[in-house]
Order: sequence, then structure tokens, then C-alpha cells
Amino acid sequence: MLSTGALRAHLLAAGLAGPVATPREKSLRNYRLFAARDPRVTLGLDPEGRWDERDLLRLMADRCGVSGDPGHRTGHDVIDPERTLGALDAFAGRLAAAARRRAPVLFGTGHPHPLLGFYATLADAMSSAGCLVLTPAQGRCVDMTTRFGVRTLLLDYARGVALMRGPRDEGAGCEPGVHTHSPLPVRVALGAAAEAGGPLPELVVGDHGWVCGAGQLGIETIGLADADDPAPFVGEAEGRVAAVVPLDDAVRSDYYRPLTRYVLNRACLSQ
Repeated sequence: MLSTGALRAHLLAAGLAGPVATPREKSLRNYRLFAARDPRVTLGLDPEGRWDERDLLRLMADRCGVSGDPGHRTGHDVIDPERTLGALDAFAGRLAAAARRRAPVLFGTGHPHPLLGFYATLADAMSSAGCLVLTPAQGRCVDMTTRFGVRTLLLDYARGVALMRGPRDEGAGCEPGVHTHSPLPVRVALGAAAEAGGPLPELVVGDHGWVCGAGQLGIETIGLADADDPAPFVGEAEGRVAAVVPLDDAVRSDYYRPLTRYVLNRACLSQ
């Protein structure tokens, strides 16, 4: 069993919490964009509250531990490791509850390079616990707006985890490469599951648009989010996202392995 103290030390040493690589300027910019309801940062969430910039800064200070001082505008942001640990426990609790009832689960990520291994290990554990790990809309083409214009991407699954592939990817077995925050993939996946007559997921696990898009539709969701991504935390505050773990979501993939072990142990899903 990985101790809380050992994981806290790892979070700080790996840059997952404490001072993180996320620039303060980027976080504040995203808070401004969210306050203006820019879809690039609302990630499929339609907030019920007003959520101006100061509201968002207070929320992120409470949920992540970033500085609540609006005059602090430069440098790196900070994530409180105690908040990360507490959120990991809540995340594990939701997984454990789904495993006990053998709920169908959908995993998806917009950060496949760093986070695929984290989700894939959880998907394998949930499958071993008797949960159906869903793969709806596999191979479906999705037209998505990117900074390069509209691109047709492929919704695929790697080790039970949904992700988007570019047109030049070689398919299963290749390194997944498309980074996206869009809620379109989860909408397409859920639409395909409904069209096929189910089953529908009782829990969605992921990040960015996967969490916010599913939560907006009333599905229980849990996930990871960085200090510059206010949407999942707003969703959590408004009751549409069940648990959000604050951490740097773009460090080396192997740095997330201790978190995986911790979550599996807390959820009693270790194999």
C-alpha cells in the first residue's frame, strides 16, 4: 500500500502538485475566457451560475490551492498536494462504488500521451471487477475544430480508453497523438451507445471535454484537471461532476503510476 506521505512526496518531486509548470498567465487567461463563456474553455459545460473572473479565482483557490490574489499575475501556478490527495480519495471512492454495483464505465482522454496509461490501468481493474468497459462509436469519424481549422479525426480506443487519432495515425498499437479538450468525442460516443440500444455508462472517467460533456448530460463523471482548466471544477461546484483531482496533467506518463496504485488500493481494486 502506497502511503499518503509517500504519495505526497512523489506529487511534489514529480511536479504534479506544489509549484507546477502551468503558467499563472495562462490560468488567468482561461478564467477570463470561461467568464466570457468561450467554448474553448467551457468544454461542453453550460454553467448555471454567473461565474465572473473573481468567482473563478476564488473557486480555483479553494479547489486547487492556486493563489487567490488577483494581483499575482506571473510565474508558475501552485496546486496544493493536500487537495490532490483528498480528491484522489473521492475519485477512488466513486470507482469503488461503481465496481461494487458492476456498473458499465466509459473511459476517455484528451491527453493520450501522458494520461493513457493511468486510465488504461483503471479500465483493466474495473473490467476485472466485473464492470463492462464500454467502447461505443469505435472508428467513427468526427469533424472537429482545431487551431489548424476543421479536421476529421477518428474516435478510437486503446486499452479500453477512448481517444482521438489523426488521419495519419496507423490505428491500434500506434502512439495516440491528438490532444483535444473538445466535448464532441463524448457526445458522439454517448449518442452511438444510445442509438445501439445501450448499455449507457453509469460512470465516465476522463478529463476535459469527456468529464464536462458527460456531466452536462447528467452522467456521473470523475476526472483530472489542471490549474488552468476551471470548467471541471465549476461542474463539481454545481453538482454535475462528482470528483475532480487537481494536478498537472502534462508531465511524463510514468509519473502517474504511483497515483494509479494509490487509487486502486483505496478503491480495493488492486490485483
